Amino acid sequence: QVQLVESGGGLVQPGGSLRLSCAASGRIFSIDAMGWYRQAPGKQRELVAVITTFGSATYVDSVKGRFTISRDNAKITVYLQMNSLKPEDTAVYYCNTGQRLLGGVWHPGDYWGQGTQVTVSS
Repeated sequence: QVQLVESGGGLVQPGGSLRLSCAASGRIFSIDAMGWYRQAPGKQRELVAVITTFGSATYVDSVKGRFTISRDNAKITVYLQMNSLKPEDTAVYYCNTGQRLLGGVWHPGDYWGQGTQVTVSS
């Protein structure tokens, strides 16, 4: 009943920038916490950033100072501005809605997008 569509991925050189978008539709509430995850080949999917309806954001240490998560509640869309990209940022990036804060840590919700590929290489 909820559809999430990611876009904005591509191939960039180290130090470059990309802006990812995730548009939501269906039975979804704008008050839901939304987040970005990423998964590289052979590695576990990891949380990149989460943002609440009120703008409170959480980032994984490896992207702090380089990535910024934001949202447009009217459009129910979440963005990820990625600057100073590194080869280690190469992964498929996924959007997720319905984040839950349990035991002091964020856990993914029920809905995922199909992902968008980000490749950082010279």
